[in-house]
Amino acid sequence: MEHKSKLSVEEKLALAAKPPKSSSRLSSVANSIRLLKAFTDDEYELGVSSLAKRLGLAKSTVHRLASTLIKDDMLEQDRETGKYRLGLALFELGARVRRKMNVFNEAQFALKDLVEKTGETAHLTVLDHASVLFLYKVESRQAIRMKSVLGARVPAHSSADGKALLAYQTIEMIQSIAVGGLAAITQKTIVDLKMLLADLAQVRARGYALDDEETEIGLRAIAAPIRDNSGEVVAAISVAGPIQRMTKKVVLSHAPKVVAAADAISTRLGYSSRHALRLQRFA
Repeated sequence: MEHKSKLSVEEKLALAAKPPKSSSRLSSVANSIRLLKAFTDDEYELGVSSLAKRLGLAKSTVHRLASTLIKDDMLEQDRETGKYRLGLALFELGARVRRKMNVFNEAQFALKDLVEKTGETAHLTVLDHASVLFLYKVESRQAIRMKSVLGARVPAHSSADGKALLAYQTIEMIQSIAVGGLAAITQKTIVDLKMLLADLAQVRARGYALDDEETEIGLRAIAAPIRDNSGEVVAAISVAGPIQRMTKKVVLSHAPKVVAAADAISTRLGYSSRHALRLQRFA
């Protein structure tokens, strides 16, 4: 005689309300986020029953979500009590966000100073895989100037900021953005991986990156990397303007100013190493 396993009331309700597979995946993500947010300073350890009651989920669902989060170090489980607590992976993610916020705070004065010294629009950017995200800007007072939108993105391989950031990434990461080809934003954009790698080697050698109408015709830009106290490149600072003002000679004169501004921010973030600046002819 076949024995049927008994299900709890909570499990029966969960099965009855089971959504389609695609929406179930989205629901799992949402519930995982809710689970992580359930922990507080006062209740930094919670058991399955407490989490299930708080989230309105079946214990089996909470256990499944928690098991997945443990695998990715988002949660830890006390072996003796069986209770869960937030994992070190969340601390690492929070530290990354904090570094970006520190960069933002420290960069504001440097950007204003850079605009005063160059007369061109200055930006603070970060790398987001294949694109560059504009975090902050100080606009030039010139009537004709670079137009940009905070929160906007541009391809990393075509922009000065992107190349200043890509130059210090792993070869595997750089290759990953070239999968499927590098898009030609203008006729001057580098679309060959070998040429891009050669350009990035020049960035490392001279300490700054250039965009010679590669993102927008009529626009030139110079960017330099910003490092945190561990030496990791976490952001870039740049100036950009029309080619009528940003001649190749002017670009060469502005390059050390951009590098100095990036170095000043890096120093305030705790980076103390100094590398000799080797300016090369922009040709």
